[in-house]
Amino acid sequence: MPPVTEEGNTIIEEMAVEVAPPTQSSSASITHRQIRGSSLLLVGRFIALGLNFAVQVLIVRYLTQSAYGAFAYALSLVALCQPLVTLGLDRGVGRFLAVYDEHRDHARVIGTLVLILGTVLSLGLALVLVVVGVQSLTGGSLIGDAHASVLLTILIVLAPIQAADDLLSGVLAVFASARAIFFRKYLLGPGLRLVVVGLLIVGGFDAPFLAIGYVLAGVAGLVLYGAILWRVLEARGILAGIQWRDIRIPAREILAFTMPLLTTDLVYVALNTTDAIFLGHFWGTNEVAAYRVIQPLVGINTVVYSSFTLLYMPAASRLFARGDRDGVANLYWRTAIWMAVFSFPIFALTTSLAGPITVGIYEERYANSAVYLALLSFASYVNVALGFNGLTLRVFGFIRYTVVINVLAALISLTLNLLLIPRYGAIGAAVSTSLALIIFNLLKQAGLRRGTGISVFDRRYLWVYVTIALAAAALGAVNFLVHPGLILSVVLAGVASLGVLWATRRALDVGNTFPEILRLPFARRILGG
Repeated sequence: MPPVTEEGNTIIEEMAVEVAPPTQSSSASITHRQIRGSSLLLVGRFIALGLNFAVQVLIVRYLTQSAYGAFAYALSLVALCQPLVTLGLDRGVGRFLAVYDEHRDHARVIGTLVLILGTVLSLGLALVLVVVGVQSLTGGSLIGDAHASVLLTILIVLAPIQAADDLLSGVLAVFASARAIFFRKYLLGPGLRLVVVGLLIVGGFDAPFLAIGYVLAGVAGLVLYGAILWRVLEARGILAGIQWRDIRIPAREILAFTMPLLTTDLVYVALNTTDAIFLGHFWGTNEVAAYRVIQPLVGINTVVYSSFTLLYMPAASRLFARGDRDGVANLYWRTAIWMAVFSFPIFALTTSLAGPITVGIYEERYANSAVYLALLSFASYVNVALGFNGLTLRVFGFIRYTVVINVLAALISLTLNLLLIPRYGAIGAAVSTSLALIIFNLLKQAGLRRGTGISVFDRRYLWVYVTIALAAAALGAVNFLVHPGLILSVVLAGVASLGVLWATRRALDVGNTFPEILRLPFARRILGG
């Protein structure tokens, strides 16, 4: 266990004390708690978004376009390698830990944590040695860009670090309070990267310094994660009385479930990294920079989605362990409409305002990137609005169907990339990625009814989606006819978003979920009733 200072130890204990509530809560209570905790994480996501966005803008403005393209290209290759380190554990560990904890099987809880640690250490070390060795044997010529090759040799260490980070986030989502995840994931991590970029600019360093700083920031975050997890396990009594001989490592059970889910990682690699890799191969790093520069803006559309992801899997798994299918269905649709409504303002801004936002933030040299932003933002919002269809299929154990649609979606993405990118460059990448993402989510949605009994659309919440569609159409028509500037467009998007919130307030049930909000001025008039 890494040592910590007395002050740091106190902070860790404060975050660890607020552990997950007793497991015998009702399904309504679990849904209520999941939405409240996810909303806190949503606040954290916006804070992290601001910090990460500042980091990205500073990097783009400081580095040359070629240097930034090489850095982004190396990070894409790291993302390509990262799933190899986890063996799909990040896709299912929350499910098994929640079920083991629900059954008070502490021996398997500890065994699962041992399995995670051993997997990341062994495969992570192997990956780093292989990549560094290949780079040395080929003289750094494997990639075709000397600058990107140097950065990859440094950044490849991030693959096991980020894999461990994702896995520990999933573990804390099962046992710890949302506060612990809030501090580590959304404050410390982005804050450390901002410090690294500040040192980069003040010291006049180059991209390799930035890569080393990213690695060291990741290591510091893991040390704190380990300390928080230890305190959480102590507070829940999971470590009490457990001897090494009592530990049961459910490797066969978990890996039989998670390894097929590597195909899910294959899909997201195909959707989020192969486009940049193909662009780098066929068009060079400048085209990669033009395409990847808007990715943080596209990612804003998934802020709400990502914030709700961590707590959804454990909550749904606990209900599944009790055989409460109706509870899972209610959790699914309540979560889906919350994500759809609260993601709408971001969707409106990143589509109707793609041009002025891109130029205003990244300068005129990236003006052509605006169309990529609009296309990818639309596809991302479709993914959010359809809810956690893939996660729900996993909770119910429908791995074969998941694998089939994963492979199919990956093949669709790769085929479209190979058809469109060599000829059309970045616009081809945007079109192929957007189409593949939408098709993939339609396939998952189609499996819901057949595999879980959850309806494709719950009639109780159909009005929510109709309202969103009408608001989006109205906003698009106004922008097409009037061509408003930046400020007026923001106002229009804000008005449309408030209209959506007011029209869907009964379905969201904000007043009962967050009764303290109704104490704010005008909140009862907008959200009550």
